[in-house]
Amino acid sequence: VFAELIEKFVLHLSESRTDCYFSTGSYKAMVADVKKENLSSVQQLGVEMTVRYGKYLNLLKEDAENGLCFVIVNCEEFLKQQQRTVDSSLCCLQEHYTGYDWFASSIFLIMSGDREKTLTFLQQFSRLLVSAFLWLPRLHLSMHLPVTTVEYGIHPVYFCCAHHVEMLLKAELPLVCSAFHMSGFTPSQICLQWITQCFWNYLDWSEICHYIALCIFLGPDYQIYMCISLFRHLQQDILKHTEA
Repeated sequence: VFAELIEKFVLHLSESRTDCYFSTGSYKAMVADVKKENLSSVQQLGVEMTVRYGKYLNLLKEDAENGLCFVIVNCEEFLKQQQRTVDSSLCCLQEHYTGYDWFASSIFLIMSGDREKTLTFLQQFSRLLVSAFLWLPRLHLSMHLPVTTVEYGIHPVYFCCAHHVEMLLKAELPLVCSAFHMSGFTPSQICLQWITQCFWNYLDWSEICHYIALCIFLGPDYQIYMCISLFRHLQQDILKHTEA
């Protein structure tokens, strides 16, 4: 039901010119089967973890690995059409996104391992503004960003969302803000980790789905409210660790 709900919602928005923030070209998926060996070592590890988690949740079948590899490779090819070339020695500005695509993996699990549905959804989703914040590889070397922004190698999620989290934290949870300040560690670093990993390893699967749904249905600013809510939930633990 959840998969069908976000599918219909995103399809409806992606067909509306006023809701499409990004223009995307047409892309047809590769027909050939993609094996795990075609992926980088980081991607291979991510695929193994995703499949293991999917089977634990009873969402995936035995042949899910090839389907996920297919999605990962095609997402890379699809997004490559909207990338610019940047001459830089920074690791994060090389042709390939350096991390693993946790958002695409989350959608793959939501779609119960259906690779075609996953890829179709991601292509439609990529037209919406919220995709820039939920799907981090979406803006890797993106032509939709100013050249200077791309050259800095800092993702907009960091200087938009994480920055606003810190501003809100100061107002809403001053004690937590002070605890971070004393530790010499910034809340924005934690938030970037949470968001990049789509809250995997931090929230239960149903809560990860709620996070994705909130941001898709109500807007990307709910990503900020989600982080603040988590800091509020963890406040006593954070203060206890600060004292210790």
